[in-house]
Amino acid sequence: MTSASAWVVVCAAGAGKRLAGTRPKAFAALAGRPLLAESLQRLDDCDLIAGLVVAAPPGWEEATILLAEELGCDKVSAVVRGGRERGESVSLALTEIPAEVEHVLVHDAARPLVSAEVVERVLAPLEQGWDAVVPALPVSDTIKRVEKELIVETLERSSLVAVQTPQAFRAQALRAAYAAEHNEATDCSTLVEGQGGRVRWVEGERRLHKVTTTDDLALVESWLAKEDG
Repeated sequence: MTSASAWVVVCAAGAGKRLAGTRPKAFAALAGRPLLAESLQRLDDCDLIAGLVVAAPPGWEEATILLAEELGCDKVSAVVRGGRERGESVSLALTEIPAEVEHVLVHDAARPLVSAEVVERVLAPLEQGWDAVVPALPVSDTIKRVEKELIVETLERSSLVAVQTPQAFRAQALRAAYAAEHNEATDCSTLVEGQGGRVRWVEGERRLHKVTTTDDLALVESWLAKEDG
């Protein structure tokens, strides 16, 4: 896979309540510019990506379009109004992706440090017949299942991974998954699994850290500073 062939749905509609700001998470400040800018620019610069569709925070569609223009992100083809749930946002964005596109990635803007290397890693197995590919990291902590305050089970961590984005899909498999009930889904690959799809995991990256709190923002900013240095 050497030429641009895949499109990306960028999920950016989250409210970001735990950031305690006045703006949606996608427009929280990261190193002096909106958090969303980092994902947009990195994906737009990736040679494997042909087009981007952004699910923007409700009411921030125009601001998202202006941001893409300011960044010179010519691959941003459409901006849609994000839904109340992630599944609704992805479903709406999929309608803006051309029917002939074979491979679609779904990426959370809350993971701003997406790299061309991880994009290539998740796309490659699709050529081998997998329906979906997710980046993931092995779990290092002991994980226990609980019911209220009671610990009921200790899980075998050698068989557990923590899943990240971008996740890559055969477009046909992803569209079929979203044709079914999807509003409760927090992870696209789960829907494909539910439809009987074959899902593979590949090595993720620690730098694909999800921004949820101000501490997360500070951590990602420190990594960006090292890049710039």
